[in-house]
Amino acid sequence: MSYSPGTFTVGDKSVRRLGFGAMSLTGPGVWGPPRDHDEAVRVLRRAVELGVDLIDTADSYGPYVNEELIREALHPYPEGLLIATKAGFVRPRPGQWEPVGRPAYLRQEVEMSLRRLGLDRIDLLQLHRVDPAVPLEDQVGELKALRDEGKIGSVGLSEVGVEELERARRVVEIVTVQNRYNLTLRVSEGVLEHCEKEGIGFIPYSPIAKGRLAEPGGPVDHVAQAVGATPAQVSLAWLLARSPVTMPIPGTSTVAHLEENLAASTVSLTAEQVRELG
Repeated sequence: MSYSPGTFTVGDKSVRRLGFGAMSLTGPGVWGPPRDHDEAVRVLRRAVELGVDLIDTADSYGPYVNEELIREALHPYPEGLLIATKAGFVRPRPGQWEPVGRPAYLRQEVEMSLRRLGLDRIDLLQLHRVDPAVPLEDQVGELKALRDEGKIGSVGLSEVGVEELERARRVVEIVTVQNRYNLTLRVSEGVLEHCEKEGIGFIPYSPIAKGRLAEPGGPVDHVAQAVGATPAQVSLAWLLARSPVTMPIPGTSTVAHLEENLAASTVSLTAEQVRELG
């Protein structure tokens, strides 16, 4: 069985709008190898079997472990698979994240990601965080140079506002924005609306709703019971219905949970149910 949630074009590739976020395939705290290496490999391979053709990762997941695992599980990569990775957010120790946007560092990390993933070109390289100590134009300018050299296919951003997005677009074409966004956390609503207006892909990470809306007896639970789905599936189906530019990337470390998440693309919500969810 495969799932088809509709597609969105990223650079020169058309991908299904329900992807896979590989961050969960690392150790606790996004540090070190996964607890169950073999299951992690099975998750990646099963995702591709089920039709996933957008896999999101980053050099800092592990660090480096995530990209190496993707290569081990999937290389040589099937035609059409888009691996999106990120640079610019380092992990000096478990639980600590620091932005580093110096152009020389970004170039180094892109070169290393190419090697770890076994690629000649990274289809989508996302600036993981904007480094406030370095002019944004210098950060995305280096990614533009790497794109022009053929080492990057397209450039994306992560955790930015509209103003930063537009500043970056004056330097290089931005094809995606990846911000935290779900039913119960909508601080990036304005960014999503701007992306839809401009035809930019919006990749919501942490896409599963938590909190009041998702509580037993709440709106998510009510809709889930009405459509015969899980609350997680309803959360993902809402994101797919929310805008034609959304590309949720739910992550998991088990095959069973992966299959449950991907089945969200078969969940149909009525306009009334979408309104009920807000």
